[in-house]
Amino acid sequence: MTTAGQDHGGEDRASQGDASQGPIGVFDSGVGGLTVLRALRAALPDEHFIYLGDTARLPYGTKSAETVVRYSLQCAAVLLEREIRCLVVACNTASASALGALRQRHPDLPIVGVVEPGAQAAVAASLSQHIAVIGTEGTIAGGAYESAIHRLNPAARVTARACSLFVALAEEGWIDGPIAQAVARRYLEPIFSPADVSKSPDTLVLACTHFPALERAIRSVLPAQVRIVDSAAATAAEVVRRLRGTPMHRVPLHQAPQHQPARGGITLLATDGAQRFARVGSAFLGEPLPAASVEIVDL
Repeated sequence: MTTAGQDHGGEDRASQGDASQGPIGVFDSGVGGLTVLRALRAALPDEHFIYLGDTARLPYGTKSAETVVRYSLQCAAVLLEREIRCLVVACNTASASALGALRQRHPDLPIVGVVEPGAQAAVAASLSQHIAVIGTEGTIAGGAYESAIHRLNPAARVTARACSLFVALAEEGWIDGPIAQAVARRYLEPIFSPADVSKSPDTLVLACTHFPALERAIRSVLPAQVRIVDSAAATAAEVVRRLRGTPMHRVPLHQAPQHQPARGGITLLATDGAQRFARVGSAFLGEPLPAASVEIVDL
C-alpha cells in the first residue's frame, strides 16, 4: 500500500535508486522523532526515509546511558541492513548518550543528532544568553545541552530541568487543556517567575522530540517574550548541510521550502504496537498513518 509518497514496509525499493542514493534512516525511542522526520521531509521532499520507533522499550529518558548506547547501536544496525546512507538520531537522550558510540562503530556513515543543532539554534535565538532547557531525565542528567551551548558561548547561562511527564502526556494525546497546562505550570513556573521576568531565561529549548506536541500548553504558561526553540528544523538543516556537495545529496535546502509537500516515500518500522504507533504518530507527523503502514521488527 502506497499513499501520498509513503512506502509502507513491503514495497519494492526500485524507486529508491542504487545504494549510493539509498534512504535516510531516522530512529527514536517512540513516535516523538516523527517531528524531526516531518522537518526532514519538508527540507528534502524527494528523499526516501526509513523511520524506526523503538516503542517496545520506550522511554529512553529513564534508562542508564549504557542501556541507551546498546539500544541505539541495535536500532542503527536494523537501519543499516536496509542500506541507509545517512543516520539521524531523532532522540535527545540517544543523541546525548550514544552519538559518540554510533560514530565510532560506523565511522564512514554521516550521523546527525538533535543536540548540537538545537544548541546552535538556542544560542542564535537568545538575546540575553540565559537559556532554559527542558527534557527527559537522561538528557538533563547528562548535561549534553549545557556542554553544547557552552562550547558555542562559554558565557551563556543554562537552566535545565527534567520534565518527564510531558512524554506521557504527548503519548496519550493530552497535549492541551487544563491537565497539560497544570503540568507545564508546575514544571516551568519556578524557572520563569512572572515576578522576576528580567532574571529569567529568554529562550526555552524543547530538548525532547515529544515536547513540541505540547507547545501550546507550554506557551500558555511562559512570559510572552520567551522564545521557544524546537531542534527539529535545525536538525533538518544540519542533515542538508552534511549531505550538500556529495553525490548522495539531491535537493538543496533552498529548493525545499517548508510548505513544499513531500514526494519521497516513508518506510515505518516499530518494535511494538503498530496500531498505537499509527494513532499517536499521526499527530506528530501531521498526516494520517494507517496501522497497516507500520512494520514490526525485532531488535
